[in-house]
Amino acid sequence: MARSTKASHAVQRLKERSQDATYSMVNMADGRFFLTRKDADGKTVTASEALEMDAFVACVNAIMKAPAKKASKLDLAFEEKIRQAKS
Repeated sequence: MARSTKASHAVQRLKERSQDATYSMVNMADGRFFLTRKDADGKTVTASEALEMDAFVACVNAIMKAPAKKASKLDLAFEEKIRQAKS
């Protein structure tokens, strides 16, 4: 169950990022997943090949990258200190 939850959350994030609710996930009996979406005619089209869970999540995340998170001045200063400490 946790396996499909991780994959379904990836598809949900893709739907939110792309503003496209036509994406869907198919869970195969052998534990692999593939992504589908509806085309303009309403037909279901396969958007990925059948993949293991980690590869599927990586594939779904690669379709549309998440927007960059905003960082505060304190966060940036802290990251700079870490970079300097490593040098």
